[in-house]
Amino acid sequence: MTPEEPAAVSRAALDLTYVLYNDSSVLSHVLALLTLTPILLNPAYAALSVWTRELLFFEMWAGQMLCECFNYLLKHLIREERPNKELGDGYGFPSSHSQWMGYFASFLLLHFTLRHRFVTTGYPILDIARDVALYTFILTWAGAVAFSRYYLLYHSIPQVLWGFGIGVAFGTAYYMLVEYIPIRKPQSLMGRLRTTLLANPLSTWFRLRDGWSVWADSGMEAQWLRWREEWDRRRLGAKKLEAKGQ
Repeated sequence: MTPEEPAAVSRAALDLTYVLYNDSSVLSHVLALLTLTPILLNPAYAALSVWTRELLFFEMWAGQMLCECFNYLLKHLIREERPNKELGDGYGFPSSHSQWMGYFASFLLLHFTLRHRFVTTGYPILDIARDVALYTFILTWAGAVAFSRYYLLYHSIPQVLWGFGIGVAFGTAYYMLVEYIPIRKPQSLMGRLRTTLLANPLSTWFRLRDGWSVWADSGMEAQWLRWREEWDRRRLGAKKLEAKGQ
């Protein structure tokens, strides 16, 4: 194809990032940006998985994709139309964006509640404030994305609520299956599968790990302390050499 022949080519919009909104409304613009969250979370999953090699992020990402496949299956079984067909193709029940965020929020909140422990600030009131702020942020973010699907007229209220509820149920069941049961019952089938997954030669080569099985915060504090100790040693060493040079 040459630049002189654009009209001869059939073209289509990429629905994944194509969002229609009321350009005279600031709220509509903000919600249009928020509704892209599921698309933006995928590269975040990829970056976290590859950079940290934490089993949790691979599990969470895989579960997110399974939840999306489940949504596709439900849509094609129920075949309920969207409230406004002109805004997009495909069926509307349940809302995939809402289901995505329901899964994301439930999995993450369960992990922060059942496994992850932040290093204390030394002040209980600050620890509580941090936890409340974190939980509020996650719930508000997930809720805003779900609400955006109704506000932007892509889905009806039942489609959004059912989608979010299915996502929460899927995320909760999945977290219990891949995280809670294997950790609480290591001799169970899921526990043995987890051990095999972490101990096999391929996982060892890839450096796959479960930091939360050793450290309550996955080793973030221990890594930072080691870095600070080494950084201080090198910094002080450089100062001594500089002093001797003078």
